[in-house]
Amino acid sequence: MLTLKAVARAVDLRAFMNCAGSLPVAACSRSTISLTMSQETLPDYLRSGLAIVSIGLNPSLPSVRAGFYFANPRNRFWRALNGSGLVPEPLVPGAAAMTHLFEECAIGFTDVVKRPTSGGKDLRAADFREGAPLLKAKLEDSGPLIAWFHGKQAYTNYLRYTGGSGYPVAWGEQDIQTGTSRVFVTPNPSPANAVFSLADLVGYYRRLKDLRDRLAAIC
Repeated sequence: MLTLKAVARAVDLRAFMNCAGSLPVAACSRSTISLTMSQETLPDYLRSGLAIVSIGLNPSLPSVRAGFYFANPRNRFWRALNGSGLVPEPLVPGAAAMTHLFEECAIGFTDVVKRPTSGGKDLRAADFREGAPLLKAKLEDSGPLIAWFHGKQAYTNYLRYTGGSGYPVAWGEQDIQTGTSRVFVTPNPSPANAVFSLADLVGYYRRLKDLRDRLAAIC
């Protein structure tokens, strides 16, 4: 379990409260986006004091071309986010929305693997062997309150290549943490994952919001 001290250290409450409409924008902390990747992939949006870090399997080619996460118009991420209460008002997908989430809502973004592909089937074991330990180090360095994995494939491969394989993976909050971060797994919003409807995704995102709000209230 997270201690009160760990939670207080992890969450940028000013950014969280502003996202809920309690503080003016000027009160929020400003930090530089982590631009450690090449221009052939998406940059990481990471810093200390984040409430949530969104973790995809790997960048899609449409997202890399557009320059922001979940850019495929058929991807349900933005619609589910807007319907979940994680943000106080709907966002238009794009670079400005990314900046808003990062700076005002304390929500960051990264991936298990940073190599872009046309689909998850194109990833190799070597990609996870390289990417998962790097992601673990990033999460330990930034210390978000919640590490939010999109899809069991993303989280299972993260566990497999960071020494945590064998743990059961269910939807929602997990029994184990990564560093000081709680782990929450939701279905991949990709259009290829048609088993889960938009309403299903909204329901899981609302559960994520509830966890964020409960943990933030501890501080």
